[in-house]
Amino acid sequence: MDGIAWGAINRPLPYPPGPAAEAIQEAVELWCQAKRPVLITGTGARGTKFAENLLKLVETTNTPVFYSSKYGSTVPYGHRLRGGPAVRLALLGTINEQPPDLVILLGARSGFLLGGRNGAILPNTNCKFIHVDVDGSEIGRSHQIDCGIISTSQNFVGSMLSALQGNKVSSSDVWVNTATSLKDLKNQFDDEPEEMSPGRPHPHHAIRKVLQSLPEGAIVCIDGGEVGGWTLQNIEHSRASLVMVTTGYLGFLGNGWGYSLGAAVADRSRLVVNMQGDGSAGFHLAELDTYARFGLKILTVISNNYAWGMSQAGQELIYGEKTPKRQASKLNPRADYETVAAGLQCASARVDKVSDIPVAVEKLVNSGKPGLLNLIISDKPIHSNTKAMVNAEVGKDWIVIPYYDNIQRPYYKQ
Repeated sequence: MDGIAWGAINRPLPYPPGPAAEAIQEAVELWCQAKRPVLITGTGARGTKFAENLLKLVETTNTPVFYSSKYGSTVPYGHRLRGGPAVRLALLGTINEQPPDLVILLGARSGFLLGGRNGAILPNTNCKFIHVDVDGSEIGRSHQIDCGIISTSQNFVGSMLSALQGNKVSSSDVWVNTATSLKDLKNQFDDEPEEMSPGRPHPHHAIRKVLQSLPEGAIVCIDGGEVGGWTLQNIEHSRASLVMVTTGYLGFLGNGWGYSLGAAVADRSRLVVNMQGDGSAGFHLAELDTYARFGLKILTVISNNYAWGMSQAGQELIYGEKTPKRQASKLNPRADYETVAAGLQCASARVDKVSDIPVAVEKLVNSGKPGLLNLIISDKPIHSNTKAMVNAEVGKDWIVIPYYDNIQRPYYKQ
């Protein structure tokens, strides 16, 4: 052992990066000039002490706070500055309101989870950006940034609180009310029927009812394709302590099983909710055995529409009736996930009516075992997120690349 070079392994960790004084001053100036600022938090913005200081900062500046769909738990429910999921910013145009003129990305990154480069969530024009990240290579990777700051979110917030003393920074209450009202706007699917066909509930209504039935303070891990969209648009109903989209920026399916496992081990006092589609569920369904063997407090909800929903929807949008069978996108409607769960010693239930969801969720949560809810839903309608990502309504001079940027069709100059 004496021959091993241990380096500094037994020494204290190095201090985390902090913001340059010039960067803080520039951020203060941008914030002072802004009329419609928003702050978006991500995975780099977490921790109890940090949350307290962040609240002081946003209350000082009267700035609404949204969260990236990759992570959200910073501002308490009911707080007047809680904006909810950042994807709701895309709704400003639908109510004839102007977009933000300053966006502070705090430990959040400008990938496809914030709309990529389409401008719906992060404006492409008439908006300044402050981006705070511990990795300088992430700043400006996919969006133009006016003030890039290499720092932890904690150190940035502390420095800003000090720098703002004596500076008047406060957005109007009218803007705050407009921005924070987005999470409460009536959804386009609210007025659609609860059942799309007998025994096939509408995914919007079914998943909302599941989230409303959860005990307050749960940890929600979101996996899957279209199920992620249906869950995120209703996530504020869950009153969760923590929300994590587990697919990452590359859309990996099945990660939610591991995220849920880790969350349940890290905090045994809370219920962990593992939201899955029937496609993503198939990757690591046997983890139910792990949950049961270690007595983990996890409720798995499989939104089961008998299909690879996002793939089927994308094909429908692009090809319509040209290839009506599309068997590659279908899954087995006879798959009894609740039977698999019972065999692995988990509590389980199958539900195909919205009205039956609250009782089923309550029984599973209070069963003393890990639970699984096989939630039967319709494969219609197509979620608006999928329509936006597929973006099939382009001219003949463009090639549709589902879920990515479309590309211009090659041509010869005359």
